[in-house]
Amino acid sequence: MYYSAMGNTTHPLLVVGVGIGVPDIPDQAAGGVENATVLAAGKRILAAFAGHPAEKIPLRAPLAPILDTLAERRATGGRVAVLADGDPLFFGIGRALLSRFAPGTLRFVPNVTAVAAMAARLARPWQDIPAVSLHGRSDHTTLYQALMRVGQAAVYTDAVNTPSVLARAVLHRGGDAFALHVFENLGLADENHTTLTLPVAANLPDDAFSPLNLVFLERVRPPETPLTLGLSDAALSRDDTVFTKLPARAVALALLGVRVGDVVWDLGAGTGSVALEASMLCPEGHVFAVEKHPGRFEHLRRNIQKTGALTVTPILAALPDALESLPDPDRIFIGGGLSQNPDILNAAAKRLKPNGRMVVAATLLATLERARAFFAAHSWKNQTTHIQTTSETPLGRYHRLSPDNPVFLVCGELTSSRSMSTNFDGNSPG
Repeated sequence: MYYSAMGNTTHPLLVVGVGIGVPDIPDQAAGGVENATVLAAGKRILAAFAGHPAEKIPLRAPLAPILDTLAERRATGGRVAVLADGDPLFFGIGRALLSRFAPGTLRFVPNVTAVAAMAARLARPWQDIPAVSLHGRSDHTTLYQALMRVGQAAVYTDAVNTPSVLARAVLHRGGDAFALHVFENLGLADENHTTLTLPVAANLPDDAFSPLNLVFLERVRPPETPLTLGLSDAALSRDDTVFTKLPARAVALALLGVRVGDVVWDLGAGTGSVALEASMLCPEGHVFAVEKHPGRFEHLRRNIQKTGALTVTPILAALPDALESLPDPDRIFIGGGLSQNPDILNAAAKRLKPNGRMVVAATLLATLERARAFFAAHSWKNQTTHIQTTSETPLGRYHRLSPDNPVFLVCGELTSSRSMSTNFDGNSPG
């Protein structure tokens, strides 16, 4: 809902960035703030304007009723100024204001952000530093996406996502190839910059730093194994031959058609070979790799750390129970487990988004038949691809070609809404 100007008494709503540290009003906004009859800001900023005669309105959650109040004050002729840390249009209140007020009724005045100040302290160009806000968030996916994409990220923290919590999360997912910088109280007299390794930072208490802090994470060592499409089988951490090998992996990913922002499930992930490469194809998405065998799961975790495929979430659990807590997928790869538990196929299909795709890898004829019958019974568009490759192997002083185990890839596509025509009770419709 937009509020618009009401007669000549309605003044633009002034939104001012006060920079970092002690509030600093830009010259072009000084008159508007001085003449404001209403000041809205966080408690820390309002405290700096205690002597200002305007009505003070603290900004806090829930924000909607506060915006109602600002609209009422403005509609009755009040001169309303909103003051925000840094730049209000950079991870600030600007987005909320724009969703509520017509853009033409707002006047924004920018200022220095904490990220810009951090980059200045580090003497780094900051146009290539992704900024991530974890305020009120329990999911660190956006941080992993940034670190995977460019190897660095500036992170706005909160009382839950503290520097030590972030260190533990990245250490667990990506290993110790990152350094962590903590910038406390930027712009204030007690400003402090600390650089730590992840293991050291992870062992610190959650309250080791000032609540007013910004974290900068950066990769200090390249991945042990560069993440590419067509990863060498030999590059993977594994102790058996039960995994999706390069030729089948390449075709499976082509059939899946993973897109930039997709959520991907790799079920029966083994050492994670499909999940790793899928993460390259959906840099703005999320890959969940589920494996129940503890030994293979440890190889999966190791391969994520080796390649830096941080957007792959490894899950040690049995199927199909593990699927309940996962977000609905756009793409599903089933690399194993159907021969022991046919219910996996039905449970996964229930969750696939409309227009999603599922690829089943089958080395057993029973698995091939089950997958084909399932897709046919539920009227999914489907196709089967047979892969038979041979590999060069030594034979004395010479080499010969040895056949690899044949693999069938059954690709099913859900081309319409589940609620329209799909019955997932395990039986054929009708």
